[in-house]
Amino acid sequence: MATKEASHSKKPSAATSSGKPDTKLSAKAAAAAVRIADNKKAMFNYHIEERFEAGMVLEGWEVKSVREGKVQLTDGYVVIRGGELFIIGCQINPLGTASTHVRPDSVRTKKLLMHKAEITRLLGKVEQKGFTLVPLNMHWKAGKVKCEIGLAKGKGEHDKRDTIKDREGKREVERAMKSRSR
Repeated sequence: MATKEASHSKKPSAATSSGKPDTKLSAKAAAAAVRIADNKKAMFNYHIEERFEAGMVLEGWEVKSVREGKVQLTDGYVVIRGGELFIIGCQINPLGTASTHVRPDSVRTKKLLMHKAEITRLLGKVEQKGFTLVPLNMHWKAGKVKCEIGLAKGKGEHDKRDTIKDREGKREVERAMKSRSR
């Protein structure tokens, strides 16, 4: 029943109120419309080497909260235990209308679903010095919640300063171009 509800959910789509597809949306904007949450802190703190997509095992109340966008990935990380992937620290806040017979735990450890060969490959890379797995974003795909995880290497303090300097430089260029066009 939950999977049938997910296909008829209130998730954003690339259609207007008239029911016709909106041709003004680019492919990138349409992809962003189905995103649930992003982990911007991971991009700042890590160099992302590879990206992988994994399914998530969620309870019913969690799916409802995800539809409402009550997700936080900032403090999350991924571990491999017994040949299985688990996401720890991903917070899904329960709705106020959660069922009375279910005790929602907002920071419970959630299982991630990937092929065994991919997990084995990841295990070999994570055992190398300096690599870790971090959640990058959560998104909808074919009515299911997916988590994009990244094989990452930590940045040094000087790398973070370079990132800030580049970002501020881009902002200055944007401001100059905007004021010039007026």
